[in-house]
Amino acid sequence: MALIVGVDEVGRGCLAGPVYASAVVMEETQTIDGLKDSKLLTKKKREEVFKLIIENSFEYSVASLDNKKIDDLNILNASLEAMENSIAMLKSNFIKGYIDGPHVPKKLLGQKIKYEPIIGGDKLFPCISAASIIAKVTRDKYMNEIDKLYPEYGFKKNKGYPTKEHIYAIQKLGPTPHHRLTFKSELYEK
Repeated sequence: MALIVGVDEVGRGCLAGPVYASAVVMEETQTIDGLKDSKLLTKKKREEVFKLIIENSFEYSVASLDNKKIDDLNILNASLEAMENSIAMLKSNFIKGYIDGPHVPKKLLGQKIKYEPIIGGDKLFPCISAASIIAKVTRDKYMNEIDKLYPEYGFKKNKGYPTKEHIYAIQKLGPTPHHRLTFKSELYEK
């Protein structure tokens, strides 16, 4: 039985909150009912499939980097580091890795296990779809929690993405401690 790992991140285009990455280890030929890219599922369906992934995958992990680290590294490097961290948490002996997007994190290059970057991989590989769902559901829960602290920013609804209402709240109230100050920095200039 050959195990593979799929890796994806969520939260790159956000104005606020961390970037999350997940790694999910599955059998090479394994599928899970309802598995597709997290963006193609309703919130309710995503949460149902999230439970199925946890119950049926061999192993999964989630890592995140907060907005301060994102501001220090930039979002691409922070995303890649979150991916590296999620893989480093795994204990399974998988034989290959598939990473959503065009980049393989530097620390994973030249390892015994080959990691393949796949643009649109969350629509092509069940293990990447699973990782996208785990990362999305986990990040959404976090954003729902910070919404309780800052309800006027609408994090429960926008999850930190740049909606009109979110931008208006920033312009009116300024940034929260969860905002990324280097992304769309013109929003924070007075």
